[in-house]
Amino acid sequence: MTTKMRYNCATCPGYCCSHSRIAVSEHDIARLAKHFDLSPAEAKKKFTYNYKTKEVDEQILRHQKDHIYKTICRFFDTDERRCTVYEARPNVCRKYPYGNRCGYHEFLMFEREHQGDDEFIPSA
Repeated sequence: MTTKMRYNCATCPGYCCSHSRIAVSEHDIARLAKHFDLSPAEAKKKFTYNYKTKEVDEQILRHQKDHIYKTICRFFDTDERRCTVYEARPNVCRKYPYGNRCGYHEFLMFEREHQGDDEFIPSA
């Protein structure tokens, strides 16, 4: 039984790509390295940084400035509002939103309907 998706990423300004910690695995880094014809070590240095606390030790994708969110994934095209490495995207991105519903998409569609504006983007 296939579950119908209840969201459309093409109508979203990239909310999930604005998460401050987009953790990647060594496998994800290798996939990105292959995509850019780099060594895994080069890709790791260029595209990620180490985030470490008492509880967490992760490689995180670097961000860039964004005109909608303060920052967004470095692989996100801020004009087209699309992922530029979709075929090579990390597993966490492939799995998001972990089901057939996206709470942000539902909130966005609710706000757009009530604002009477198909392009409305709620701001912080």
